[in-house]
Parts: sequence; structure tokens; C-alpha cells
Amino acid sequence: MKRSKKLYILIGVLLVACIATFAVTRHEERRERIKKSDEIILRIPYDSVESLSWTYKSNTLAFHRDGTWLYDEDEAFPVDEDKIKELLKPFEEFGASFTIEDVEDLGQYGLIKPLCTISLKTRDKSYEIRLGDFSKMDSERYVSIGDGKVYLVKKDPLDYFDAALSDLIKHDKPPAFDKVSEIRFSGAEDYSIVYEENSSNSYSKEDVYFAKLDGKSLPLDTSRVKSYLGKISKLGLTDYVTYKATEDELRKYGLDKPELTVAVNYVTKENKEDVAKTFVLHISRDPAEKKASGSKDDDSDKNITAYARVGDSKIVYKISSASYKELSAASYDSLRHLELFWADFADVRQVDISLEGATYSLSSEKKGGERKYYYKQEEVKIDGFRSALSNIKAESFTDEQPEGKKEIGMTIYLDNENFSKVQLALYRYDAAYCLAVVDGKPVSLVKRGNVVDLIEAVHAIILA
Repeated sequence: MKRSKKLYILIGVLLVACIATFAVTRHEERRERIKKSDEIILRIPYDSVESLSWTYKSNTLAFHRDGTWLYDEDEAFPVDEDKIKELLKPFEEFGASFTIEDVEDLGQYGLIKPLCTISLKTRDKSYEIRLGDFSKMDSERYVSIGDGKVYLVKKDPLDYFDAALSDLIKHDKPPAFDKVSEIRFSGAEDYSIVYEENSSNSYSKEDVYFAKLDGKSLPLDTSRVKSYLGKISKLGLTDYVTYKATEDELRKYGLDKPELTVAVNYVTKENKEDVAKTFVLHISRDPAEKKASGSKDDDSDKNITAYARVGDSKIVYKISSASYKELSAASYDSLRHLELFWADFADVRQVDISLEGATYSLSSEKKGGERKYYYKQEEVKIDGFRSALSNIKAESFTDEQPEGKKEIGMTIYLDNENFSKVQLALYRYDAAYCLAVVDGKPVSLVKRGNVVDLIEAVHAIILA
């Protein structure tokens, strides 16, 4: 009995070993069906695709091509064809890094109820691409294309197809303005700005933009005009409220009669040729909000609901409160020079200064291309004076006549055939401000502290 029992035990051990060996062998065979691969599993040229749809998180979007791409549910929707091309680009050469053959259970890869199903149709064939689980071990997506295999792919299509309808609209895009010939304002502002180089209407060569107002051509600050144009170019037109605006909707958003319309004539390059174009932007505040507030000026520090429209586009966008305020600041005063005097000091040949009942004169002469300045025939440094003068800037513009004491006055003589001199006078206004008069006309209020700095800079020259 003992020998028989031992025999049974040995047979049992052998049987267990055989079963284990068989299981390991089957496991090894199973593992061998996962093959490393650089195979291209799909080649679908973009131009061959006639329809595209996908379902992700229970949401389905479908598009078809009829000359251009159209949204199945509403062909009025302006489809961005570049976005569709971007979605289809991965499938032009869709490669796998691993192939799993003889798949028995798609469920273990998340492909029975896929996360996303993509359907493509060409003239000759239809494709269904299922996106399953994400393999954390391989950092790749499990994909099925209906051939009985499962693939691991490095380029995850879900990176593209995690998209809403709003991501596929062809937005109106303001251009970058390189060469602007004219800017026209209508509505809240009603004037135009023209581009003129070497104009006789300014003593500065840097001035190339001029406001046409009351029959005059008034110089504007080039940097401020460019900044305004830059705000148009960078306007984020992405938050649309409708893509097929009716007359009633335009009225609802205040764009049937826009508060402000800006039309920019500019030149751009197309196929290496200069092409003249016009960009038109309309902006308005929400009419109901505006009516409730009484005046937009009352809400200068509050958030404002506002809308924009490009030309005759059917798309209406909501824009930020900051953008609305920036674009509404289009008046002459918003774009003119803040400095009272902005000429190049290389053109200043003489300055006569009246201060505390006395008159002082700074003369100059050019030596070797450099201008040197003198007071009572002694050479003086005027860096402090020049800096202090450049800091005399408008805090607010006004046509109010001066009533207070004259703090300082000066006549600046220029080597300029169109402007031989500029006269400046600064009068006490209150404890904080002085009133500036240029060539006999009130212009602005300036900080009194800066006027004091200018007076001290003059003292530094005459006392030295």
C-alpha cells in the first residue's frame, strides 16, 4: 500500500507539472500574438473622403462634402475646412506600433463599447474606426478598424476628435495690418485717419497718421494708432452667439445700428502681389444692458456685455468688456500725442524761456552732426531739461481758458521749413494740475509735479 500510495503521489505531481507546463506554453503562445509593428494600417487620402462622422460621449457630429464641407444638421453652419482636414490627417497614413492578432475578447480593450467611433466614407469604401481604452503601460490607444485585429497606436485620434461643434466653425479672423492707407470711423466717432509720409502738417517725421477733422489734418501719435490697429488684429473672435444672424438677432445684439464701425483700408501680399483690401468691424454694447444703465460712461469701471460683427458676416461674437472699451476709445483725443512737444531735439535750434518775470535763452549750433547747446555763450547739458519737457503730458484734454498764474512759458525754434517755432505756456490750475496752452490754444491738464520738475531743470541750467 505504501508503494502504491507513493506511485499515486508521483503521478499526481507529474500531472500538475504537465498542466502547468501546458498553461505556460499556452500563455507563451498567447503572448506571441502581440507583435511589435511599424505597419501602416490605413491609407485614406483627404481628397477621397466624402463624409465624416463620429460619436464621442454620446454626442454625434456628421459632415459631408459637396464641393465644400457641410454640417449634416445645418448646412448654413460655416465649416472650417482646415479643421476637417486636421481631423482626417492622421488617417492619411495611420500607423500601429503593436498588433494583437486572433482577438477573442474585444471588451478587454474597451472596444465592445468604444469610447469613440469614427466613420469615414470614400467613393469606394466605408471605414469604422473604434477607439478603446488607453494603455497606461504603453501610453497608447487601443484601436480597431474592423479587420479582427486590435492595434496600439502612438498617434491617438482622440487628441483630434475630442471636439465640439463650436471648434469646427470657420471664425472671422481680423488681419495683421502691415500697410494701412486709411481708417474710417462711423457711429460714436465720425472722422477718418489717413497715412501720409513726410507730411507738412507735422514737425516730426515720425508722424505718419493724420486725423481729418473740421477741414484740418491733425497729427496723431503713430504708436497709439498702431496699438489701436493691433487690438483689432488680436481681437479674439471665438465666442459666437449665432452663426446665421437674422435682422431680429442683429437688433437683439445692437448690431442693426452699430455703436461704432471701423473700416480699415490696407494692403496685403497675395502670391507676391500687393492686394488692396478693406476690413470692417462693427461693435455694440448689449442694448438691454445699455438701456438699464442709462449711459455707458456710468459703467466705465464695470464689466460690459458687448458684441462684434465682421462686415456682412452672419456670425455674431461676444467680446470681452476690455476689448469693447479699448475699441471704443477711437476718438481724436484717444489717438493724439499726449506729449505737448514731441519733436526730435536735433531739430531744436533755440529755446526762449520765460520764468518768474525773467527771460532766458538757450542757443545751439551743430558740430560734426551733433547739436550743442549754450546759455550765455557757455556750453550746457540739457538732458535734464529735455527729459522734463518730454514728461509734460496730457492727463486730460480741455479747451478751458487759463485763469491762474503762468508758471512757465517757452518758445521753441525749429530747423523745420513747415514749423519754425512752437509756443508752450503752463498755467496754475489747482494743487494737482496745470493747464497747458500750445500756440495760444488750451490743450490739456498736466501734472503740476511734472511742471515743477521742468522749472527745476531750467534752474539747473541757468544757475550752473
